[in-house]
Amino acid sequence: MDRSGETTGLALVVIDMINTYDHEDADLLVPSARQVVPVLADLIGRARRADVPVIYANDNFGRWRSHHGELVETALARPHADLIEPIRPDDDSLFVVKARHSVFHETPLSYLLWRLGVGHVVLSGQVTEQCVLYSALDAHIRHLRVTVADDAVATIHPHLGAAALEMMERNMGARIVPAEKIDFSDADEPGNRDGR
Repeated sequence: MDRSGETTGLALVVIDMINTYDHEDADLLVPSARQVVPVLADLIGRARRADVPVIYANDNFGRWRSHHGELVETALARPHADLIEPIRPDDDSLFVVKARHSVFHETPLSYLLWRLGVGHVVLSGQVTEQCVLYSALDAHIRHLRVTVADDAVATIHPHLGAAALEMMERNMGARIVPAEKIDFSDADEPGNRDGR
């Protein structure tokens, strides 16, 4: 789909959910991720059925020679594969490898969204108070509309996650709603500028 220049489209961005969960914060993150995965799996499924682009933006675990398929396989080979399998990218999913917190920093995501005609991103994934927050800010300064599915984002520190959601809403104009309130069914219609 090449809709360059149009910006009425919607995309679901899944942040850092293809994860090995073998980092220093994993013990704090895994319980939150476990709650998020079923909600996110449903959200991804609804986006796919509505033909809304699903874009995975993920760290590369320091494997600079890896491609996204290897990242998925590495995560699936680790003890928390049950957190990956339900949200695994399919053949139509798009994948952006990132090196830092924001999904936009030094990645082709801005260009990809423009080529897809996307002017509104739905952010999901982890970590709310880190990568999701910084990605929301970068989306905002790029004049993209932002929705965050608050039950489809995982936290390390719940109080910081709640503060991050409040900052996204107040400072960036993000729409913070439960995943079930996000309607992808008419996302491509020019009048549907916020995915409601």
